[in-house]
Amino acid sequence: MAGTAGTPGTPRVLRAMNDRAALDLLLEHGPLSRTRIGRLTGLSKPTASQLLARLEAAGLVLATGTTEGRPGPGARLYGINPAAAHVAGLDVTRGRIRAAVADLTGRTVGRHELPAPGRRCGTPVVRQVTDALDGAVRAAGLSRADLHRLVIGTPGAFDPHTGHLRYASHLPGWHSPALLDELAAALPVPCAYENDVNLVALAEQRRGAARDHADFVLLWNQEGLGAALVLGGRLHRGSTGGAGEVGFLPVPGTPLARRVARAGSGGYQELAGSRAVPALARDLGMADVPQGPPAEVAAALLARAAAAPDDEVHHRLLRTYATRLATGLASLVCVLDPALVVLSGTGLTSGGEVLRALVQAELAELAAPRPRLVLGGVREDPVLRGALESALAATRDEVFDTSR
Repeated sequence: MAGTAGTPGTPRVLRAMNDRAALDLLLEHGPLSRTRIGRLTGLSKPTASQLLARLEAAGLVLATGTTEGRPGPGARLYGINPAAAHVAGLDVTRGRIRAAVADLTGRTVGRHELPAPGRRCGTPVVRQVTDALDGAVRAAGLSRADLHRLVIGTPGAFDPHTGHLRYASHLPGWHSPALLDELAAALPVPCAYENDVNLVALAEQRRGAARDHADFVLLWNQEGLGAALVLGGRLHRGSTGGAGEVGFLPVPGTPLARRVARAGSGGYQELAGSRAVPALARDLGMADVPQGPPAEVAAALLARAAAAPDDEVHHRLLRTYATRLATGLASLVCVLDPALVVLSGTGLTSGGEVLRALVQAELAELAAPRPRLVLGGVREDPVLRGALESALAATRDEVFDTSR
């Protein structure tokens, strides 16, 4: 007996599977001809033609041109219709809110940035979020109604049981128990919330150094020190969203910190966070340590040291800092045994391959597992890129489902 619509193996489901395979190929390769799609999917030319006609009628693909450089008439090329859906992402820090809008292909079509008001400013968080979002939407030439999904990245994480933001006491205004309900009422689209470092890991998994890796650790050091854990291809968040909050990790080399959640940091943050780099440079006698935000100063010092490998003071800075980084990282790799560790954030990537190699060597001395260390490949707005990738993944699953 033939199965009902939606039963695995029925023509409708098989068509939907073929449609999704073709759409994924167009995302990966860009515009393709009917023949090329048929060859990559294993479908006959008539079936590939029917598939493309179906997707074109659904508004998911467009004819984008013809092939060139071959004898005879060119073959028509088909690509994803970028206007079939739009998504937005927000990257929230203590100092600013950055927003972006992307089309269905992943291309960023609008950006906006707002300085985040201080603790004493009366601007509600909901107003800050909607203003940042509206600025990016206007820059894209769209309206809020054109968005399919929004992902907001913040330090810390919203506890899935209580809805309260944890591990981010430094983020003014984001700890109201009613905040998520207020945002849901003000925002016109489905909205998800994710830890900022987790979003960097998603960006690296989709577009950067961790592509094709199902198990990896990402160590992030910029305004704070944190980690993201990807196991079996999926983010591991923990029961309260706190997996990867390694800034609180007790480590040798610093006093044992107690009540770290209230203090906002722990041993590893004090040992190897961005604030530690200028202090270490001064202790080593380095001249002309600049003033400014710790993350920017740390990045400048590490870049300067990496560019002067023959200078003993600069080399001692990198070597000592590499030992500090490896001290906390050793605990992670001993427990998780990942194949790959991605070093990300300006507090790590500014030291370049020189710092990476030193951390790799130190880690080999401190931990039994031998993961490969690489520098992050997504350098421009990695949190925002991860937010867009997260929103795109959910949106593509929705709009690419032609079985409905």
